[in-house]
Amino acid sequence: MTQSTQEQKKALVLRAFDLLFNKRDYAAAEKFWSPHYIQHSAHIEPGREGLFNLIKSLPATLRYEAGLVVAEGDFVIAHGRFSGFGAMVNWIAADILRIQDGILVEHWDVIQDEATEQQSKSKAQYLVAHFQIWISTQLIEPD
Repeated sequence: MTQSTQEQKKALVLRAFDLLFNKRDYAAAEKFWSPHYIQHSAHIEPGREGLFNLIKSLPATLRYEAGLVVAEGDFVIAHGRFSGFGAMVNWIAADILRIQDGILVEHWDVIQDEATEQQSKSKAQYLVAHFQIWISTQLIEPD
């Protein structure tokens, strides 16, 4: 059975994030980001170079853990956790990515500090087990 277009887009984003944030394979990751990548994040310098330079400047302990990932049209939203990047607390982020011709062309994000259950007034954790997804072994490679 083949993956739907939306499933392929989600797998593409997860593969790109894993290569860049977790494996630090810049040559492989570069194939997933457009050379004309538009960056809207207040935390990252413009373009693909801004993103890659930021990751290169962070500790090797940086990790990205995906939670809920949804796709609609040309957009994928990945809700996940960034840890090990040198801050006092992990970040929970909703990364919104636009995909065109099989590569990431534009990015927005919403970021907040991760709170423990004791710190949270709602007592709800951000990434709970039923939102965890398993990355398929059939991840999409860019053409």
